[in-house]
Amino acid sequence: MKKTDTTKADTQAVLDHFATGTPLDPEVAKRVRERGRKIREEVYQKHGLLDIGVPAIRELRGELPSP
Repeated sequence: MKKTDTTKADTQAVLDHFATGTPLDPEVAKRVRERGRKIREEVYQKHGLLDIGVPAIRELRGELPSP
């Protein structure tokens, strides 16, 4: 099976698991976690540490009331 075929099959397996609650094959889960780890590492190497969550939440929340 080609890499893209495996990726598509894994994606479908994860979607089926999400939609129906069917058990996810441990090998599929392992491949998905590994692909996620590689993507995370590539983003880190390209952009460094991205700390955007807390600043974005604070900006959306606005100033907190004084005690």
